[in-house]
Amino acid sequence: MSGSARIGVDVGGTFTDLLLHDPGRNLTHTGKLPTTPHAPHEAITAGVARLLAETDTRPSDVSAIVHGTTLVTNTLLERTGAVVGLLATAGFSDSLEMGRETRFDTTDLHARPAAPLVPRHLRRGVPGRLAADGTELEAVDDAAVLRHVRELIDLGVEALAVAFLHSCREPGHERHVRDLVRETYPGLPVTVSSDVAAVLGEFERASTACLNAYVQPLMSRYLDDLRHGLTSMGIGAPLRIVLSSGGVTTLEDAKRFPVRLLESGPAAGVIAAASLAGRAGVDNVLSFDMGGTTAKLAVVQGGRARIKHDFEAGRVDKFRPGSGLPVRLTVVDMIEIGSGGGSLAALDRLGLLKVGPRSAGSVPGPVAYGRGGEHPTVTDADLALGYLDAQNFLGGEMRLHGPEVRKSIDRAVAGPLGLDTTTAADGVVEVVTQSMAAAARMHLSEQGKDPADFALLAFGGAGPVHAYRLAKALKISRVLVPMRAGVMSAYGFLVAAPAVDEVRSLPSPLDEVDWDRVTALYDDMAAHADAVLRPGPDTRVRLRRTLDMRYVGQGSEIEVELPPGRLGPTDVPVIRAAFETAYQDVFGRSLTGRAEVVSWRLSMRLPSHEVPLHTAPTAGTEPRRGVRPVHFPGYGVLDAVVWDRYALRPGAEIRGPAVFEERESSASFGPDCRVTVDDDLTLVVEITS
Repeated sequence: MSGSARIGVDVGGTFTDLLLHDPGRNLTHTGKLPTTPHAPHEAITAGVARLLAETDTRPSDVSAIVHGTTLVTNTLLERTGAVVGLLATAGFSDSLEMGRETRFDTTDLHARPAAPLVPRHLRRGVPGRLAADGTELEAVDDAAVLRHVRELIDLGVEALAVAFLHSCREPGHERHVRDLVRETYPGLPVTVSSDVAAVLGEFERASTACLNAYVQPLMSRYLDDLRHGLTSMGIGAPLRIVLSSGGVTTLEDAKRFPVRLLESGPAAGVIAAASLAGRAGVDNVLSFDMGGTTAKLAVVQGGRARIKHDFEAGRVDKFRPGSGLPVRLTVVDMIEIGSGGGSLAALDRLGLLKVGPRSAGSVPGPVAYGRGGEHPTVTDADLALGYLDAQNFLGGEMRLHGPEVRKSIDRAVAGPLGLDTTTAADGVVEVVTQSMAAAARMHLSEQGKDPADFALLAFGGAGPVHAYRLAKALKISRVLVPMRAGVMSAYGFLVAAPAVDEVRSLPSPLDEVDWDRVTALYDDMAAHADAVLRPGPDTRVRLRRTLDMRYVGQGSEIEVELPPGRLGPTDVPVIRAAFETAYQDVFGRSLTGRAEVVSWRLSMRLPSHEVPLHTAPTAGTEPRRGVRPVHFPGYGVLDAVVWDRYALRPGAEIRGPAVFEERESSASFGPDCRVTVDDDLTLVVEITS
């Protein structure tokens, strides 16, 4: 069937993962190659070209390419974005620096918050003022706007953010300035806060607008280069981009609001975990995605990922709320730590073993890759412990260098600590395991959940390698390892539903809501979502409406589901009851005071795609590859049977110790494990001790 192939592409810090699915030929094929950090689009086009060649697919057969990237996150962490200027309401240009006027760590006298993206000399106050209800008190001074913009351009500003007081109630002033600047300086990218985050909270809204402006020039160039590269290959199919919420949007919308891609790559992995958990019939899953640079953990319950509507980017301290830059956008709720296969192991000044957050990345990469890396990493320790096959890494494409790995571990860890190589390598893996376990416990405890009530669904290139240890550290007795686990984020891109999430702030006590204005807000949000998604006349569209509510006088909100149909005064009791139920679920009690609405939300989603991960077992292939020594915590070095995952058949039952190998990943399980292969060729592991 011509034009039925879809390709998912995930650009990570170490590898670029690809997955092609063509339902017309019942074909699913994967690819993995090192990321090209200097120009990430080069690895994508090279990977796509290789996929097409290996599957005998013509460029014209590709119907869509779905892409997610960590480029926005990396740009923020490395502070390599554009020079941004900010126009704010006169007298409020320092709100970025003042923030919430709190310290994220009151016990550390030297603690400093994340530096604002726009320094003081690039911020300007503009005359013009709205009242809290959105009525105009003073018109915008156009001459002052143009004078300030000219000054900022002369100072080297490459992008402009506009964040005026009360613009979430009335965006007219901001949009007037946007149009004025675009007319006068058409080459200057302009972000207005009411477009990117139309929510209450001057500081948070301004911070989100500045971050969008900060990454917009870079992301626009990157996406244009990628589009050009694909077109040059003869691929004219749409390029879709995955959002931090797990939805999919258009190329143009991604270029307008690149801040919404902040967590796009990690979000796709959680969406994949939710899809797989639903198919496996498992309600409570802890999604564990470990790649070359980081590890991500997220909760999936009832087949749905947990979503939140605020986020902190670029934290000075990853575990300290308030130490980053607030961003108001819809994201998949997860925790991310600097523990990946490329995380560097070294002794600190006190002689203690530390692993991460620094990473060898893809250049030079771990010592095992033979590309100039000199410092041992988690991947090197995995090889020394027998978890990886030096001759069969990436299906034999990349040979790992075992002798050099042992020398590096001896030099950096074993020698200084007086240990043998195996014990030192085990220490490296144990340190990174306990770091991930601590992050998982914190993430779950914040939601009032016990890790033992969850199954661990492991994926990413390094996730299955470390799943056994992590599960035991968390006292989790069940582990799921899906087929093609090493490219699961790319799979998530293909099963993610095209989606748009809209929000408008209209604060009001629940019993005083202007329902006509609410109807107008929802009509406007639905029209915008429809314009982005462009569903066909027969497309099944799923709409979800919620609102952010709190008791009058409180400072934070919870999300509450709205009833279907046109809203009006008769819905107040139903909404109030839903609010009290949601409040009870979160806090264990409800109050008796008046309730108020802060923001109104709309989510529009199109149907998702079904993509099978398994293929028919390779005919005539012996599933048992052999035996090799593998180190298991608490058991020492044991002879483990090595199994070819592609040759396993549904229903097979295997006792540990065992190693399961596929092209993109490897999974090792100790003698206290019983492994069953389900109908999707997912490994279902029961840990009995």
